[in-house]
Parts: sequence; C-alpha cells; structure tokens
Amino acid sequence: MSYFLRRIVFLFVATALIGTFTLSGLCYSPVAHAAIRQLEEAPGQVVYQSRQALTDQRGDRWQVIAFKRTRPDHTTAIYLRLVGFPGSAQLDRSQPLRLTNSLGKTLTATDASQDMFTDETQVKPEIGQYDLQPILLQLESAIPLQLVLPTLDSTEIILNVAPEMVEEWRSLA
Repeated sequence: MSYFLRRIVFLFVATALIGTFTLSGLCYSPVAHAAIRQLEEAPGQVVYQSRQALTDQRGDRWQVIAFKRTRPDHTTAIYLRLVGFPGSAQLDRSQPLRLTNSLGKTLTATDASQDMFTDETQVKPEIGQYDLQPILLQLESAIPLQLVLPTLDSTEIILNVAPEMVEEWRSLA
C-alpha cells in the first residue's frame, strides 16, 4: 500500500512541476529594451539613433531611423528618416508626414529632407526625412501609431509602428 501511495504522490508532484513550468513559460513576455546607438560624427557632434525595419501595406520594407543629432554648440535636432528600396516610391516632399495613433489623434511632421541632401543631384525619391522634435513628446508610447507617407502619385504609404518603437523614439528626447 505504501508503494501505491508514494507513486500517487510522485505523479502529483511531477504534474504540478510540469504545470508550473508550462504556465510560467506561457506567461513570460520579454521586456523590450531600447536599442539606441551612439555615433560620433565629428568632434563634439554625436548622433543617437534608433533603427527598425517596417513593412508597408504593399509588402515593401522600409528602414525607419529616428535620430537625435547634438552639435558642438550643444544644439539638438530630432528627425525621423524613412528609407525605401530604390524605385519603391516617390515621396511628395511638399506634404508633411502624418502620424495617427489608434485613438484617431493625428500629428504632422514637416519635411526636412533638404537637411539630408547637400548635393541636389544625390536626392533619392524614396528617402524622406521629417522634423520629429516639435511633436515627439506628444506621441503616446503605449498606443500603436500609423505613419502615412504622401507620394507624388497621390497614393499613401502606410507603416504601422508598435508602441515599443514609439517609446524608443521618445527616449531620444
């Protein structure tokens, strides 16, 4: 009889342990850590940047780079650069970038691509840069965001941004 009782206790303990490990594995969600890179462009000029890749509604991939540049005179600028593959789009730089959260709040970021291209012959139509500094702290880090890029052919490119990315961008400020 004691053998039978020990066997039941053993099976009960084993089942409880397996259940505990299974539940802890299901409930565990890794914490997203910011991946901010720091680069020294020139003496006294530092760039902090967050880089991710997103896919638009057509399946095209875009590199999304939020960055803060600190100049030797301690002035700063925060931009959002969007880079598509060559030939993927022709961005309309006369229109602002629209940032809309899932609650319907819309903010706009003005085009700052002229700061990116010093040589007009090097301008790439699938690359845009926008001034993020005036609106960055208005972005809510707990709410998904949608970037709407205007194009010259009047279509819009839509990129969905996870709350973790928005939080990483806000950490630049």
